[in-house]
Amino acid sequence: MQLNYARLCLPFTPDPHSYARPADVSVRHLSLHLSVDFASRTLAGHATWQLHNQVGATELILDTRALAIEEVLLGSSTGEATPFTLEANDAVLGQPLHITIRPDTTTVTIRYRTTPGAAALQWLAPEQTAGQEQPFLFTQSQAILARTWIPCQDSPGVRFTYEAQVQVPPHLLALMSAENPMERSPSGKYSFRMEQPIPAYLMALAVGDLEFQALSSRTGVYAEPVTLPTAANEFAELEEMVGTAEELYGPYRWQQYDLLVLPPSFPFGGMENPRLTFVTPTILAGDRSLTSLVAHELAHSWSGNLVTNATWNDFWLNEGFTVYFERRIMEKLYGRPYSDMLQVLGYTGLLHTVQELGATSLDTHLHLDLAGRDPDEGLNEIAYEKGDYLLLTLEHLVGRAALDSFIREYFARHSFQSMDTVRFTEYLKKELLDHHPGVAEHVQLNLWINGPGIPAGAPPVSSERFAQVDAALHQWQNGTAARELSTAQWSSHEWVHFLHGLPARPSTEQLTELDAAFGFTQSGNARYWPLGFRIPLRPATRQQMKLCNSF
Repeated sequence: MQLNYARLCLPFTPDPHSYARPADVSVRHLSLHLSVDFASRTLAGHATWQLHNQVGATELILDTRALAIEEVLLGSSTGEATPFTLEANDAVLGQPLHITIRPDTTTVTIRYRTTPGAAALQWLAPEQTAGQEQPFLFTQSQAILARTWIPCQDSPGVRFTYEAQVQVPPHLLALMSAENPMERSPSGKYSFRMEQPIPAYLMALAVGDLEFQALSSRTGVYAEPVTLPTAANEFAELEEMVGTAEELYGPYRWQQYDLLVLPPSFPFGGMENPRLTFVTPTILAGDRSLTSLVAHELAHSWSGNLVTNATWNDFWLNEGFTVYFERRIMEKLYGRPYSDMLQVLGYTGLLHTVQELGATSLDTHLHLDLAGRDPDEGLNEIAYEKGDYLLLTLEHLVGRAALDSFIREYFARHSFQSMDTVRFTEYLKKELLDHHPGVAEHVQLNLWINGPGIPAGAPPVSSERFAQVDAALHQWQNGTAARELSTAQWSSHEWVHFLHGLPARPSTEQLTELDAAFGFTQSGNARYWPLGFRIPLRPATRQQMKLCNSF
């Protein structure tokens, strides 16, 4: 695939969470060589970066955090040593690595090793895995943790291709966010290649006792052997989901789409690593009822992975589009009444977050100012649900067909590029709003982007299926026995809504009756908290669906 790097890499939006200066020198391709040592809980090896020096600079700056830099070479791993310095450590940003280069330098190599406490590396003992026999390693690079295992330009606005050689214990399988093996190597040596340029936060590595099962010619699932049969059954509709997404917003550009089911101690819901989405085993409910999380991570293959927020201040451009896209996928698969439930749940979460943050909080703006803070502080329900609500408002004003055409063209025109909020609003006005007189005045885009809370005039959301749940709840509260309620066709969303409607302090007798009628204690569905009678979780933020997948 031939890519125009000038088109991909410029302009660079200044990023308050990176020391790098890609407008001077940007990275283009990474050749990574690593050995995985479970005993010391470290990675060791070297990273070779191909550079584009746009101004004849004599210094390259990379982001690092808690990395032990051993040597820096101009050229490949056999090149000449060059001076480097690590500045003082910042608790959030880490240490900038300053490397002396020449104006004609095209390649640098950094020999390094990680430290046992590297924040992106999660080392699991055998007891923490499903099989409980082999250790496990997985990475989580979002938002700015790639720098804890690779010296890099750790900004979502900087994209690069990569290849990697990884040595692991011979009895384990290694996977990355790249072209992946489907069988184990007897030597424990694995080669990877990612031909599509990605930002550093989408770098991913997993090592463990894993096997693969194909679900179609371009989809499949990796999991520990004890988990694989259940996972393959749960995700049997994955190819249909990919095809549905393509019908909506254009071709899937990453060739393969696989899922990796992590061990039970994986503390997130999902992570949209290209070609290999990481997912929690808690969505293996046995009834395919929690696959909206997969739809969300799949949608990121367009909104986030294909067109990426330029900085974490622009996070809503990733997540707002993804939530809207996710619900459109679920609507095509399961019908409008089903997606309406998701919309109502999301809107409820949005109201809750605005209340928590405060109606006038700057953190309820879509375009954030996270300078001086860990970007995770701003990755909350606002980006997900207010971003989605803006797109829902646009759909209401211009019509679904017009909005779909705009989104499809937006993804096609900006593929493998970054986008910031200012450029997006200019593009939106030119390509959509200006074609619909009066809409710009009605939507008041600036109030959504740079104003607090939820602007007036947003369309109401409702769910006929939730209305039926409310009716059943009313019947029960007025004396109808729980076993007599018509609940046989309820999804997990309806059960969550039902449980949210219970009295603040239900009696023991009420809980016992409900549990006897509906078997909550025996439920394998992770939307219920496993404490006898399972009380539903409601996360404070959509970002925390990576922590507890309760939507």
